[in-house]
Amino acid sequence: MAALLKLLDLEAIEVNVFRGTSPTDRSQRVFGGQVLAQALVAANRTVERRVCHSLHAYFLLPGDPKIPILYEVDRSRDGKSFSSRRVVAIQHGRPIFHLAASFQIEEVGLEHEAPPPPNVPAPEELPSEDAFRRDMVDRVPEAFRDHFLRKRPIEIRPVDQGDIFRPEMRPARQSVWVRATGALSDDLALHQCVLAYASDMTLLETALLPHGIGWFSSDIQLASIDHAMWFHRRFRIDEWLLYVQDSPSASGARGFSRGLIYTRDGKLVASVAQEGLIRLRANRADQGV
Repeated sequence: MAALLKLLDLEAIEVNVFRGTSPTDRSQRVFGGQVLAQALVAANRTVERRVCHSLHAYFLLPGDPKIPILYEVDRSRDGKSFSSRRVVAIQHGRPIFHLAASFQIEEVGLEHEAPPPPNVPAPEELPSEDAFRRDMVDRVPEAFRDHFLRKRPIEIRPVDQGDIFRPEMRPARQSVWVRATGALSDDLALHQCVLAYASDMTLLETALLPHGIGWFSSDIQLASIDHAMWFHRRFRIDEWLLYVQDSPSASGARGFSRGLIYTRDGKLVASVAQEGLIRLRANRADQGV
């Protein structure tokens, strides 16, 4: 968790310009949730006394973990109640990601919410992620075992865990408990940024469930295309949250997934939607994403 907080502590290098880094253990591309969270941090740094209520983002190019990422913030509008920000992430002189976020002064108004699914086991009734990974490590190729067992800033406990190496076809629905592995301050903006990071970790794989394909499959190319979040109520990411996900559609080498995020007492605190590339390599054209 300390490493993630360090990643989210962006360096201000000019007015509205911030610099972020990536973990040194990544060799291929930057995790999309990291860029999403860092961009939201950059937007928050330019807003006062307002809370992010929605964001919409597009992943344009794979991020290079070997060099810093520059985040340029456009202060699009500051109204009486709402502020809008646009953030562009840049590497090698090109935009790799952009985000639009809206912030609002906290207000009181009408309230309703969809209830969480019933009879979900509590996280304490499920195996810890560390225990699960230790049980599975002998099935992981030796070259990837250290990475598979590394400490993580977010713990995930699936409610209905399948075989991650030989997944069976099942409905495009899954629920997981998520929680930061360390205590955070009371800053709501920080909790939102860490939740944005976590929200990209399991959502796309929901679209793979009906096809019996998992992350370890060698014949599939996966990448986030876009990501949207709506923050409804205050929450803490260092307390358990239930992430309920489904995928209503996959077509055109893309999968669409949705998520609802609840507190333990059933309060709906955030909603998520994402479309991602799920291209079978046998059908892949010679061009990139």
